[in-house]
Amino acid sequence: MHGITVETQQLAGVFFFALAAQFMTVIMLGAAMVPGYDFGAAAISDLGVFPETALLFNVSLIVVGILNLLGGYFFYRTHGKRWLLAIFALAGIGAIGAGFFPLDTGGLHGLAALLAFVFFNVQAIGSATRLSGVMRVLSVLAGGLGLVFVVLMALGDGGNTAAFGPIGHGGTERMIVYPVMLWLVAFGGYLLGMTDRLDDVQEPA
Repeated sequence: MHGITVETQQLAGVFFFALAAQFMTVIMLGAAMVPGYDFGAAAISDLGVFPETALLFNVSLIVVGILNLLGGYFFYRTHGKRWLLAIFALAGIGAIGAGFFPLDTGGLHGLAALLAFVFFNVQAIGSATRLSGVMRVLSVLAGGLGLVFVVLMALGDGGNTAAFGPIGHGGTERMIVYPVMLWLVAFGGYLLGMTDRLDDVQEPA
């Protein structure tokens, strides 16, 4: 076993775990800091507009993107698949863009957020191709669930508000974000606990 492989796996694990842990913490703290924040009606990105939480949330979102880029790169060094690295990069770029262009800036935020919503969940599914056992199943379930709610949110925002169901826009958006963030916590811990290589290290892309 080459030590560098274990080290890069563990670095990826640190970045993924830190990404999700800090973002979930900031979302919870931010919602508590805004008087009357409505989980059912309010978007997560509303936290990037309220004066009480704007700086905290937007910086946290940029950190999400940076950590995903770093984690994706170190994970790439264990598997060598450029297509999977590209997915992690697109998700990270989306998060950084959504942080730099808050909700009240208009279309740029929407495009960046959509990029993040889609590709964070796609990266969970894509990562399943490099995993086995329970972690592979969890990756597919988390990413698949998130993508289902991306579709529901698109339908709801397009005028069919019945697609939101009883959880509203805010709940639908959280079902895009929360499962994949919880997956990143689990995935980070999985990589931190590994003492052997992932499958097919450094195969040609």
